[in-house]
Amino acid sequence: MPRHADPDLEKRVLDAAQKLWRGGGDKTLSMRMLARAAETNTPAIYRRFKTREDILRALLLRLRQDVYQALQPSQSLEEACEHYVDFALRRPREYELYYAHQYEFLRSGRAPGREEMPVFQWVLKRFTEPLGGSPEERARVVLAVWALAHGTATLLIAKATPPELAKQLRAACARAVAQLVRDASNGSKSGSP
Repeated sequence: MPRHADPDLEKRVLDAAQKLWRGGGDKTLSMRMLARAAETNTPAIYRRFKTREDILRALLLRLRQDVYQALQPSQSLEEACEHYVDFALRRPREYELYYAHQYEFLRSGRAPGREEMPVFQWVLKRFTEPLGGSPEERARVVLAVWALAHGTATLLIAKATPPELAKQLRAACARAVAQLVRDASNGSKSGSP
């Protein structure tokens, strides 16, 4: 009897990989555990994903979309920063995967450029108009906000600050982002980039 392709296999495998990663990171994502969690067998997984890296690449592409979805409702760069940190704190292992391996698995043999950073490009386009100036002139501000958000998220995930300072860290990040936005807006009004 001929074997029929399972149309839901890829989704089941990625859902299972995401769940396993959330539960324990890299050490929990073996092909055997993945097959069990996806209710299939390892040969079926290997027919769809040639290597474990292919699974991680697909998972990273899914996470990229999830980050975009988390930021999409943002009405300001300040709000986008808050949503970004919230996303990282809700899904810390996936956030670590995303930034620990993103360019390793997603780049195509060359140094990553902005074209390989669609979330960054979306934020840049979305919030350039309120800041004034061209996207290139405002890329510095968006990069600075990203650095603040990523640093804040990483410190909070790593519990590198005492719990009583966590709220203060987030507030400091928000104040810094607001100041960057004010400075950029004032610079566009005075004619300087």
